[in-house]
Amino acid sequence: MSAALQLEPQQTQQAQRPQAMSDAEWHARCELAALYHVVNDLGWTDLINTHMSARVPGEPNHFLINNYGEMFDEVTASSLVKMDMEGNVLTPGGKFNNAGFIIHSGVYKARSDANCVLHTHTRAGAGVSLLRKGLRPISQDALHVLDDVVYHEYGVPATVEECDALGVSCANGSCVILLNHGLLTLGETIHGALMRLYMLERACELELIARQMDEQPVIIDEFVQRKAAERMKKMRPTEGYGLNEWKGLVRTVERKGADFRR
Repeated sequence: MSAALQLEPQQTQQAQRPQAMSDAEWHARCELAALYHVVNDLGWTDLINTHMSARVPGEPNHFLINNYGEMFDEVTASSLVKMDMEGNVLTPGGKFNNAGFIIHSGVYKARSDANCVLHTHTRAGAGVSLLRKGLRPISQDALHVLDDVVYHEYGVPATVEECDALGVSCANGSCVILLNHGLLTLGETIHGALMRLYMLERACELELIARQMDEQPVIIDEFVQRKAAERMKKMRPTEGYGLNEWKGLVRTVERKGADFRR
């Protein structure tokens, strides 16, 4: 997961890092904590009821997630909870949302290339999730993700069956519309997963706007759709995908006083 660690090393090497913790894990914690503050700043929160996670570098069976009960602007590197794929909490006193564990562990088990998973309940994402195959090729934003979009049927939350079913869905795409629920993206890096979610969210916003108009939207030509898909299939897996946007977003929340490296 080294490609995901894009904050400057001197920014994350602070006295608060426990001695027994590796530099790589602490660095990942700082990045994930920054992500929570970015998501909060973008307005993608649902009180305490969504979650972002990151696989621990060098520990493929362990991941980090928010300590359940904290608001996103309260998350810090040290408050994140470390878990294994069986649901065991490896952080003393850590709490987790069981539905969140099911979602994130299901993705990590199914996708060895996933190092970050984001899940939201935004109005635009949840709105499009009410429509089967609701996202159409009507905007350039949609073309960033449409070839990688899959739809996942709503199941019984926090069950083993739902964990397995989500793993099957995620095997076919990294931008998931959870029907009757919300959005989920995964990526090789934190900034890559965030960029996928940003473009998916934008596409959903425009889709809902189009559905409020009195005429049918313009459908983008199929040739243009194919060329966009070819381009995005090459771009999304690269280390640079979303990196400059990520750095800018972190700078933005820091200017606003975000204190997550502790």
